[in-house]
Amino acid sequence: MNKEQKIPVHVAIIMDGNGRWAKKRALPRTAGHAQGARTVEQILEDADHMGIRYLTVYAFSTENWSRPDSEVKALMNLLRTYMKTSLQKCARNNVRIRVIGDKSKLDKDLQIAIADLERDTASNTGIGFQIAINYGARDELARSVRSIAQKIRSGELDPEAVTEEMISDTLDTAGIPDPDLLIRTGGEQRISNFLLWQTAYSELYFCDVAWPDFNRKELEKAVDAYNHRERRYGGLMQ
Repeated sequence: MNKEQKIPVHVAIIMDGNGRWAKKRALPRTAGHAQGARTVEQILEDADHMGIRYLTVYAFSTENWSRPDSEVKALMNLLRTYMKTSLQKCARNNVRIRVIGDKSKLDKDLQIAIADLERDTASNTGIGFQIAINYGARDELARSVRSIAQKIRSGELDPEAVTEEMISDTLDTAGIPDPDLLIRTGGEQRISNFLLWQTAYSELYFCDVAWPDFNRKELEKAVDAYNHRERRYGGLMQ
């Protein structure tokens, strides 16, 4: 990788293509999700080595509950396993973990595992790793609006005092810089209710590679594409 390239501070990834990857190999969809989980671990390590400071991945959306019960159960069990095995790896690699999304809808044991993992990695100073579980950007924004509305109703906040910064501070990603680069694997070209507020000025990168086959070379290609973009934030090109 070119050492002169600018590395994005925050990269977000929609990890698509697990099911199609498995189908292509005559494997159950759960095998694709299992391989996808292994890819997450490797890409987190690669991102850290490249100098990326925050990595956010879309693991389970609010819409994913509509999938077959067997697949949802398998995904939740995969998350349970990941939470149990992650602590030692995160401690060893100095990773901070935050789970974003409505965690209240998850089983109690998974909520406890997430809370333990967040607490035990909070003081780590390495890459910040955000995992979106039961996450939907519209749901996140609705929760933000309700939080602000409650403060207005109680007289704690003047409606005229509401700012963009205040809204950002009530989102699940409060305190984390907005993504510089959003990657979607698997060939689809949409953002599927992911980080709608936060990606207002993110560079978007779509690739045909299914998530289980995504690797450091593909991540470097995405960062290279990012380096060829002119980020103007609504201003004129210089």
